[in-house]
Amino acid sequence: MDRERALEELMLRIENENMIKHSLAVEAIMRKLARHFNEHENLWGITGLVHDIDYERVNGDMTLHGKMGGDILEGLNADSTIVYAVRAHNPMNNIPRRRKIDKALYCADPMSGLIIACALILPDKKLKDVDAGFVINRFHQKGFARGANREQIASCSELGLTLEEFTAISLEALKEISDQLGL
Repeated sequence: MDRERALEELMLRIENENMIKHSLAVEAIMRKLARHFNEHENLWGITGLVHDIDYERVNGDMTLHGKMGGDILEGLNADSTIVYAVRAHNPMNNIPRRRKIDKALYCADPMSGLIIACALILPDKKLKDVDAGFVINRFHQKGFARGANREQIASCSELGLTLEEFTAISLEALKEISDQLGL
């Protein structure tokens, strides 16, 4: 599955503009991580792009999230690595995150939300005004962006990255697509 088809399939299933932006953000982080680790950038990017392809179809039943996404992606003949990572990114599925791509998606998903929340509290609401230190400070404020699971973000250590390194990589990735995100 190429990126154009992946985006088309995502947009057929996700109507919420913020969910599309979230998917683009996770894609950007995954691509940046792939470059950092010298992995297959397109495979990692598409994985990030389609990771929530089932989000609107599960109707809030998070026990189905990821499982249904994997089924959708299998039906689209997506690479089995993508299918597995999508199923494994939801901790409720109890699927072990075995490969780097699985671990990267698991921590990139909530990191995108944390960084975007940081931009949205600034006066101009722009990513250019966010630095890694600001994100780290907000990471430690448990009441801030409660939906951004800190334990998942901190699992970047399973990739051999410190929180500071992961934050810098992720922030740089989102700044590169700030126009697409409207930030």
